Amino acid sequence: MITWVLPDVGRIQINPTRGKLLHYPSFCAGDDTRSWGPPFVGDESAYFLSVNRNKKSVAVNLKDPRGAKIILELAGMCDVLVENYLPGKLDQMGLGYDDVHKAAPRLVYCSISGYGQTGPLSQRPGYDSIASAVSGMMHITGPEDGDPVRPGVAMTDLATGLYAHGAIMAALLQCHRTGRGVHIDCNLLSTQVACLTHIAANYLNAGKEARRWGTAHESIVPYQGFRTKDGFLVVAAGNDKQFIKVCKVSSLNHLSDEPKYKSNTLRVQHRQELLHILSQRFLEELTGEWLRRFEGTGVPCGPINNIQQVFSEPQVANNGLILEMNHPTAGKIAVPGPAVRFSTFESREPMPPPVIGQHTVQVLRDSLSYNDDVINQLLASGTVAQNEVH
Repeated sequence: MITWVLPDVGRIQINPTRGKLLHYPSFCAGDDTRSWGPPFVGDESAYFLSVNRNKKSVAVNLKDPRGAKIILELAGMCDVLVENYLPGKLDQMGLGYDDVHKAAPRLVYCSISGYGQTGPLSQRPGYDSIASAVSGMMHITGPEDGDPVRPGVAMTDLATGLYAHGAIMAALLQCHRTGRGVHIDCNLLSTQVACLTHIAANYLNAGKEARRWGTAHESIVPYQGFRTKDGFLVVAAGNDKQFIKVCKVSSLNHLSDEPKYKSNTLRVQHRQELLHILSQRFLEELTGEWLRRFEGTGVPCGPINNIQQVFSEPQVANNGLILEMNHPTAGKIAVPGPAVRFSTFESREPMPPPVIGQHTVQVLRDSLSYNDDVINQLLASGTVAQNEVH
């Protein structure tokens, strides 16, 4: 998949085709996530729908020189190109950075791969779970005495996208100042190793190997989830004053007077005994009662919600985190909304995730000014494909 950020038409998703294509949709499956289900909503997977809004889909045969020419023409009117092919694959099609840079010297060209553009692992395909394993993320995730665990969502994929976003913004600023584009190398492995933060620093500076802690924190006590009478509660006492308040709320005032619990360093040293006492106490009350007790104390705490509870939380609704739109085949759908807000403008009405080839003719006509005869020739030859229904 190649994505361009265009000045006027937003993002375009280019689905590479294989061989000569005469009819849609038999020519290609598109993004792999379209088939990642169940659940499906209509013909689309909920997975695909969750991460592909505000895009336009143009189906182009990249191995056809006429298809590559279309890509170069689009690049010439774009600000950003993002690609996630194996390093070197686009060079074989005449669409590598050097080729595109000649056609569009101001373009920011961002390559996202599994391991980077060079190096011994560079030709391996990138998958979140593998990068999470190789980078050490799985090693530090899971129950204290259990096996390594994959995070519940693709955190390495997501973090790589966020790193790429920040890098693209910086590159656009540089381009604005210098008039020159740049090639960005962003990859899953580098992202996740960088995200090890203090875990990495503990090893690099003190030679300390990491271990799994479940919901707990290696260096702060108490700072973890506790089982309650009807669920789970996370309590995070980040300093000594907050620990005293935890003791007061839980009617365990004597703990704050114990010399061995007077500082966080001492509490870490006596972790097991202290956590056993607190764990037994939290079991005696319902989660809601604990939340009521902690309200206004200044101690960070919160329930471990299931997903239904998440989207029933008033603050989630207040923050606009349920985004609804009408999809051409799936009907009305909802996805998580944007995580940020801006003071001087609101996001435009979102476009639903596209079906494959939904916007081919529109983009060729409106963005590249192709006339109908040229478009029909490209369609007939299989250089491009248009969704015949949408």
